[in-house]
Amino acid sequence: MTINTIEQPSRMILARAFFTQNRLFVIGATLLLVIVLSVLLGPRLAQHSPTQIVMSDRLSPPSSDHLMGTDRFGRDIFARVLHGGRTSLLVGVCVVFLALLIGGPIGLAAGYFGGKADLIMMRFSDVFLAFPPLLLPIAITAALGPGLWNAMIALAVSWFPWYARILRAASMTVRRELYVSAAQNMGVGHLRILIRHVVPNSLTPVIVQASMDFGFAILAAASLSFVGLGARAPAVEWGLMAADSRTDFLGHWWTALFPGLAIFVTVLAVNLIGDGLRDLLDPKHGGRE
Repeated sequence: MTINTIEQPSRMILARAFFTQNRLFVIGATLLLVIVLSVLLGPRLAQHSPTQIVMSDRLSPPSSDHLMGTDRFGRDIFARVLHGGRTSLLVGVCVVFLALLIGGPIGLAAGYFGGKADLIMMRFSDVFLAFPPLLLPIAITAALGPGLWNAMIALAVSWFPWYARILRAASMTVRRELYVSAAQNMGVGHLRILIRHVVPNSLTPVIVQASMDFGFAILAAASLSFVGLGARAPAVEWGLMAADSRTDFLGHWWTALFPGLAIFVTVLAVNLIGDGLRDLLDPKHGGRE
């Protein structure tokens, strides 16, 4: 009872200290929460359909009826930003998940077993790192064909080496620990050691990297949509909305401002969260001002 009463206040004090010292993390988490809730409640918040074409309202400026104005087909931009947020957030989750799904086993196996396995797997990953960050996704998407899912696959394939390298370094550190050596001497299988010991103790850098890559995935997918290799009509996605406004934004600023602002705020929020998680989970960065 005495230990519990001591631990609980200490945890509360540490949590309070973290949130007071990391105000940017709180701002990022609040922004992301507002974005997610707005996207989920989109049909209730928007007065119009995101796909309804009303040519009589085309390129109308922001007003009480259309909070963010309309595009060249008379579609309500506010409704489309909310609806497109679902696609963009889904892209962020899927790209990070797929990249981790590919790179995670490679990095864990390379770092744990070492030797030739490490050499072969890392040289295989280095082949993908040799390409510029956006050139390889463009080439893969062009080969597979334009489309949102192809764009997500292309981004995941081009990003998995980073997760492979992060998990390789973490697993190399963990495999030298005494509890891993003890488990090996007791005859515990490699797969069991990886799952029960190596993976849980290698998650900290992965969580930080994934939280920051989430925003960059949204930005990269929007870039592919902007050049015509990502989402395609009639899908609604922020990058595609920005691409559709290319011929109109000089005279009708709202057509490009609000989709671009949605991307900017989302990426900013996720990056702030990533910085805060790094300060929380990585002791080397814990003393940030």
